[in-house]
Amino acid sequence: MDIERIHTPVMLQRTLELLAPALEQRGAVMVDATLGMGGHTAAFLERFPELTVIGLDRDTDALAIARERLAKFGDRARFVHTVYDGIARAVRSEGFTEVQGVLFDLGVSSLQLDRAERGFAYSKDAPLDMRMDFTKGRTAADVIAESSEDELKRIFLDYGEEKLAARYARAIVRAREDAPITRSAELVAVIQAATPVAVQRQGHPAKRVFQALRIEVNEELSVLERAMPAALDSIAVGGRIVVLAYQSLEDRIVKRVLQAASSSSAPAGLPVELPEHRPQWKLLVRGAELASESEQAENPRAKPVRLRAAERVRRPS
Repeated sequence: MDIERIHTPVMLQRTLELLAPALEQRGAVMVDATLGMGGHTAAFLERFPELTVIGLDRDTDALAIARERLAKFGDRARFVHTVYDGIARAVRSEGFTEVQGVLFDLGVSSLQLDRAERGFAYSKDAPLDMRMDFTKGRTAADVIAESSEDELKRIFLDYGEEKLAARYARAIVRAREDAPITRSAELVAVIQAATPVAVQRQGHPAKRVFQALRIEVNEELSVLERAMPAALDSIAVGGRIVVLAYQSLEDRIVKRVLQAASSSSAPAGLPVELPEHRPQWKLLVRGAELASESEQAENPRAKPVRLRAAERVRRPS
């Protein structure tokens, strides 16, 4: 496998630039909460010769590839098989109480998209799996088979923001009465048959449904809701966090958490802000940054990315 060819880390130089002030100190520790195939981590370990990176991933295939790719860095590269809401336990398990940097590169990885047998891509026929950790949990086929019409509608609406959620849920329930829907091509066929021609011209009709199923199978939004506060709690004063989000649902969670962390907790009407109410974090970028036009042209997976970053300026008294 040519890892360099199939995996180009998104906004790599910008993440290096934003995290550098926190990682240049001697003995710095960073958590790559979404290790994947280790592209970001490899660059950080090369750039900062005394840095230790704790890489987290729920995908055992990705961990195996990252272990091989990062072996040259010895014990400066640590590996933990966990979902990223387990960040606090992972840091403690490696013998640290706090870290200087955290990176989240959210969403589905290049490895998962490019391996057809994982079932993430609507453009490739494969078993409807979609589990990021394929050693446990329900598959997308299970969700399709076991969910009621109302549950499917909710999943497609809440996690895919799909306007035709009700129509697709109804079509799937009818189709599965004739035969189980167990492969991606079977699901795509059902969705296409239920999609008005005018809508089909606006893009692939299965895109949002597949996104919604992936989020449901992997509990991505609820995991992120737990992971963001846990990550912030793990970061030392002067430490930094960078988050790359690829769809609006993830980005809203990140935005909300970082805005709350960087806001004063003083009750309205106080004439003077007391020290204990001052923000614990400051935002490092205004709003969400996009990848440059040149990067988007070179790496299509960078097109939807939204980057947010913050620095811890104090801990509670």
